[in-house]
Amino acid sequence: MQEPQFFDTDQGRRLAYHKFSGRRPGVVFLGGLRSDMTGTKAVHLEAWARRSGREFLRFDYSGHGESSGEFTDGAIGDWAEDAHAAIDALTEGPQVLVGSSMGGWISLLLAKHMPERLVGLVTIAAAPDFTENGYWARWSDAQKKTVMDEGEIALPSEYGDAMVITKRLIEDGRDHLVLTEPLRIDAPVRLLQGTADKDVPMETALGLLDHLDGPDIRLELIKDADHRFSTPECLDTITRAVEEVLNA
Repeated sequence: MQEPQFFDTDQGRRLAYHKFSGRRPGVVFLGGLRSDMTGTKAVHLEAWARRSGREFLRFDYSGHGESSGEFTDGAIGDWAEDAHAAIDALTEGPQVLVGSSMGGWISLLLAKHMPERLVGLVTIAAAPDFTENGYWARWSDAQKKTVMDEGEIALPSEYGDAMVITKRLIEDGRDHLVLTEPLRIDAPVRLLQGTADKDVPMETALGLLDHLDGPDIRLELIKDADHRFSTPECLDTITRAVEEVLNA
């Protein structure tokens, strides 16, 4: 397996990445919470990019994968800074952003703060504002007290070790909400969502579709697809959506 390359951000974080040079506009993959750039969707997209000769970038946020830092030290603002830094340092010109789960939230922040670099957006089970509308809204009073008093709470996860959610992640998330004010995206947008997703419900995707403003925004629901969205049919849906926004 090819070894990753590294670069240092202005914030002093060392990020691992893989980049394939090719035709532009390029494609950037933004992974989910506690995932890394070796996941099925990221690797599938790179294989597609190589076949089609398309420039492609995947990277690990700080505290994820092979990048520096501890996961529990990070928050949405840090990971959005990482993504912004990676795009600035490692790509040129407009890009198609592909955001999975939390990466969907990150991609919306980038669309808001660097619209001149966006030529298309594809989200996969996007989870905007999940710290507030997901965790905090669903927690019991006891869970809220635990995280505020002790600084963190460990939640069971079907993806491996317990998910540790910190007080900082919750509070920082409130500074980066994207559903609390209008958000216009003039580039083509494709929202992909599985109907059997237990982590991000269909209502989230429908709410995001309603919230976004722009000339070319579409939601595609995939029956029985779960949050992983990694079956061969789902992976083909992702590459088709990327091709659609590139050709729009």
